[in-house]
Amino acid sequence: MDKSVLLDCHERIRPYVHNTPVLTSRLINKIVGAEIYFKTENFQRAGAFKIRGATNAILQLSDEQRAKGVVTHSSGNFAQAVSLAAKSLGVTAHIVMPESAPQVKKNGVLEYGGIIHECESTLEARQATADRIAKETGAIFLHPSNDIDVIVGQGTATIELLFEQPDLNFLFCPIGGGGLIAGSALAAKYFGDNCKVVAGEPFEADDAYRSMLSGKIEGNETVATIADGLKTNLGDKNFPIIKELVSKIVRVKEDEIIAAMKLVWERMKIVIEPSSAVAVAALINESKTHPDTYKGKKIGVIISGGNVDLGRLPF
Repeated sequence: MDKSVLLDCHERIRPYVHNTPVLTSRLINKIVGAEIYFKTENFQRAGAFKIRGATNAILQLSDEQRAKGVVTHSSGNFAQAVSLAAKSLGVTAHIVMPESAPQVKKNGVLEYGGIIHECESTLEARQATADRIAKETGAIFLHPSNDIDVIVGQGTATIELLFEQPDLNFLFCPIGGGGLIAGSALAAKYFGDNCKVVAGEPFEADDAYRSMLSGKIEGNETVATIADGLKTNLGDKNFPIIKELVSKIVRVKEDEIIAAMKLVWERMKIVIEPSSAVAVAALINESKTHPDTYKGKKIGVIISGGNVDLGRLPF
């Protein structure tokens, strides 16, 4: 892959997505001891970065494929993204969601015209249900994170950030299924100037951290984290990119995620979800444990989304 693939994707999806704002906070700059630039994908259509990858993947389908519809499985953000992208392009969207998915995200899917198929809250059940629907309807399966067209689409958020701040030294990003971090790392490689990519991950779902150590994709026995968007596993398409281009994975505790989320809500006056707060918590951790590495640097943070169930706030 070369940079033209990412540029072509950015141009392709431009009419369908927002170029979201880049915000700063003097207080968080002071806490970290660096210049922080937040790419606020919580202001994106459907409330998260995932509309980028969903739109690119659907636009890459043939007319015949689009006529049969698409199907995906997701706990929420990709579900809403595929529903909205499909609606914008006149395509039917079947969405497999675990019963435990936040109601706010189910409501979003329905508002965007997606057809929800609920299943048990396991990755196996999600995939089995999606496979059944694809077989019954002929719908094309879109993986939320382990699909090259999706990965490239997600990377366009970092492209926009680097167009605005081309001399970033570091980029912090949450890691769950691996689509956002893989796309972001590709964008940093082609459009950054030696910009190192650091991932944030909950201790309670640290499969990516363990995968980097072992060199093979690891699973999770439990996923007891508030960051519901980061409970999925890496895939064979994004893991090689992550192994090559992500310099470090920083694990954070649940109370650190909540504190980071609260900090951004209170000080920046913007709504971010726990998965986004993981990247902020990782940055704050790193600035404390390795202050000399980050002091005075320019650091980007991908705020991945802002879809929060206000009835289940942790503070």
